[in-house]
Amino acid sequence: MRKPELLAPAGDLNKLKYALVYGADAVYLSGRMFGLRAYAGNFSADEIWEAVDLTHKSGRKIYVTVNIFAHEEDFQDLPAYLRQLADMKVDGIIVSDPGVMTLALEVAPHLDIHLSTQVNSTNSYAVNYWFRQGIKRVILARELTFEELLVVCAKTRGDLEIFIHGALCMSYSGRCLLSNYLTGRDANRGACTQPCRWKYGLTEEKRPGKFFPLEEDERGTYIFNSHDLCLLPHLPQLREVPLDSYKIEGRMKSVQYVAGTVKVYREAIDVLWDEGEAAFHANLPEWLAELKKISHRGYTAGFFPGKPGAGAHNLESSHPGQEYDFVGLGLQTEGLPEEGRAREMPGNSQGEYIAWVEQRNNFKLGDILEVLAPKEKPWSFTVSRMWDKEGNTLEVARHAQQKIRLTAPAKVPPYGILRRAKA
Repeated sequence: MRKPELLAPAGDLNKLKYALVYGADAVYLSGRMFGLRAYAGNFSADEIWEAVDLTHKSGRKIYVTVNIFAHEEDFQDLPAYLRQLADMKVDGIIVSDPGVMTLALEVAPHLDIHLSTQVNSTNSYAVNYWFRQGIKRVILARELTFEELLVVCAKTRGDLEIFIHGALCMSYSGRCLLSNYLTGRDANRGACTQPCRWKYGLTEEKRPGKFFPLEEDERGTYIFNSHDLCLLPHLPQLREVPLDSYKIEGRMKSVQYVAGTVKVYREAIDVLWDEGEAAFHANLPEWLAELKKISHRGYTAGFFPGKPGAGAHNLESSHPGQEYDFVGLGLQTEGLPEEGRAREMPGNSQGEYIAWVEQRNNFKLGDILEVLAPKEKPWSFTVSRMWDKEGNTLEVARHAQQKIRLTAPAKVPPYGILRRAKA
């Protein structure tokens, strides 16, 4: 059984770089138009060119989402956009709308088309139908159990992909009308306001302003608010299904989320395939602990074990929880002053390193920070000395994206993540 591709989200160019550094085999992103994450950073045409060049030079693949449910006016600019993506030599586009598929086959016939999960492919007959229409890969609906995945894979001949981690939507495979109905912003055209995460109470027509709890909780309840998907513990069972790609959701999530999830699943896939199930289970507690440090709404296996019950929803809060705050990033040091001059810094102790970092949240002297980096275990240190780039000593790193130096007992590599445990 060959290893599946590990496919990671890239909400912007910076997140794409982190996905590649932490071990993704492929990334997916969106241009400024025709994608279903209008509020992600997204990519200009020039940025897509740069992303393709960067990704291909690292030997990975890049897919672009063109997955809106298109209206007639969208087809005015779509042909030129699809031809441009073909000229850029992206490795595939992710599409939902049959009209967009038809157009892509006409104007960019050499461009591989991946069928979005929002087409709700839940059976082998549907999957085989799409393969006959010229689809290269089908991203299966999230609503399939393990047994159903086995059957679909056995009865089809083509590339198959599933989501293994990330946010879940209460609607069927993400096709939601709530946002459009309540706010006028269409989720199926990229502008979802996430009303499934709102707190709801019950009102009665003749008692305006009086709210009745739906559960025994006077604050209301989050009746649509699903836990996040996490299939990490199920990877040994999932390995029995001959899938081509494991996908992580999260183009609107942070750099810390991209780095942490990709690192965990990269290690888990490699250990399971290369060292076996015993080694996988030996490392599983450490990987699960890492996923808890990342923003999440609690975890569920979704439909994989069977039809989910009430336990798959978080009825208390829609706010993502995490055990650590993301406070900084390790920087590339080319062009920064005093690179590598640890021994020349006044008062520097033997064996300490000078790390250049970019602040992303306030931290101060005495804070214990943990470093997450590619291909090494997390490690911690106490912040004892800091300087701004002019050499002035600091007690607090308080300015957003300020570039500072600090001492550490080991090298903080470029693309390292600095984080602090919540009190």
